[in-house]
Amino acid sequence: MLSYVPASYIKSVGQAAHTDRETRVGEKKHIERNKDNMVKSGGRSVPVVVCLASLCLALCAGALKPDVLLDNTATTLNHSMALVQRMEALLTQGNGSDVVLRVQTVNTDEVKVIQVHSLVLTLQSDVFDELLQTRNSTAMVLKETSDCAAVFEKFVRYLYCGDITVRLNQAIPLHKLATKYHVWDLQQGLTQYMTQHLSSDSPAGHVVAWYQYATQIGDVTLQNSCLQYLSWNLSSVLQSAEWSSVSGELLLSLLQRSDLVLQSELELYEALEAWINQNQPSDETAENALKAIRYAMISPQNLFHLQKKSPLMLKYYESVRDLLFLAFQFHAASPIQLAKYYDVNCSLFTPRNYLSLSWGSPWVINNPTRDDRSFSFQTQLGPSGHDVSKRITWNALFSPRWLPLSVRSSYPEQGSMLLTRTDAGRPRIIVTPATSSPDFAGVSFQKTVIVSARKQGKVVVRHVYNFHQSTEEAGDFLLEADLQRRASEYLIDSSLYLHIIVKPLYHTLIVSKK
Repeated sequence: MLSYVPASYIKSVGQAAHTDRETRVGEKKHIERNKDNMVKSGGRSVPVVVCLASLCLALCAGALKPDVLLDNTATTLNHSMALVQRMEALLTQGNGSDVVLRVQTVNTDEVKVIQVHSLVLTLQSDVFDELLQTRNSTAMVLKETSDCAAVFEKFVRYLYCGDITVRLNQAIPLHKLATKYHVWDLQQGLTQYMTQHLSSDSPAGHVVAWYQYATQIGDVTLQNSCLQYLSWNLSSVLQSAEWSSVSGELLLSLLQRSDLVLQSELELYEALEAWINQNQPSDETAENALKAIRYAMISPQNLFHLQKKSPLMLKYYESVRDLLFLAFQFHAASPIQLAKYYDVNCSLFTPRNYLSLSWGSPWVINNPTRDDRSFSFQTQLGPSGHDVSKRITWNALFSPRWLPLSVRSSYPEQGSMLLTRTDAGRPRIIVTPATSSPDFAGVSFQKTVIVSARKQGKVVVRHVYNFHQSTEEAGDFLLEADLQRRASEYLIDSSLYLHIIVKPLYHTLIVSKK
């Protein structure tokens, strides 16, 4: 949920009150001619505009904040919450309303009637200001879609009170209304809300819908946030009801990425098969999706099974036959031999972030700020069937407070090692092979460190760090994390949850013809 109160709301209301106070004397005759638009206050009739202005003036007087503090006795008296309550009561009771909004749901006879005050609407929205200037009566008809009509009263309340409670299924219609009526503070707050609540649980999921909406309105920031969340948490998305709602365009965007976090390429193929069976896309979409699967990352045994048992593979076999042929060649020959004849830098031979133990290992570091930790694990040399029995041992070192040499050199040599373990340092992780081997020829290794965290009660991928063999460490690893705080968003129950993945990348050895 989101409670959002922009400072511009209080400022604009206060400015209007000041203007109204200066012109109140000149409005007395106008008041006499508009007795129908009066409200009772203290035994006498007062115009509703004056009531609104008086409320605003109360805020200005209640929130006394001199520009220059003459002495240390000056203070700030803030009664803004009382004003908000009065504004809400004014909307709820409809006292002195000078405009009636008739919110009609498109393609239905349903109409909601809301009594409002033109002053408030004009202050908050230039669109409402223009509509009010061109109206012919006290009633104003607004046509909205069913989802927007359902939250329109909540939207109007925000115009009066400056705060709003948002649920996951209300974010899009409220964002639509904020955009339509140019309530920019609310629009910005809702975009921030959606970005921060991607991991929240909902029965049918909401990230895919938010991605599609962001694409529709051209919000690149929200679109990229949704796409990154889906990519980094794809394994859980594949098992959820949300997977079936993925559009063909989003499906192809995901399949092109190498940063997908999932158990294996086989898991991705099986999820794709389920998606195609349920959504029945065009043959072109199905073929393009199948061509994006990296078959070389699937073992020969599983490839044989798919070839003969998968209904989807049997139907579209001709479309992927060449890719399967290359995959079988990749598993049969050594990668160095294959690299002499084929471009092995293409996506077919590039691993994604697979969580299975043959690619890496999880590492839970309890109380990570205490001291340095080390850890050893094994991975396969590569996904090729030719290397299936070859293993590599890796050593990982985690240091919670490491200082770079450039900083360390400024201290005296005596005691300098002690200074490298100060709070001024930053976390560091290094991953190196335990031994060297001739089998490493023609192969470089990309290391990926996945950091998980708990958000909205759900364990999700918080960050993914990549670094290559030549560097041996991630330069920006946990650069912005404060591991000293027990409530750090990078920790789960005071522990750092990592998963280290090592991905072999092959170099093309094709000799160009002169």
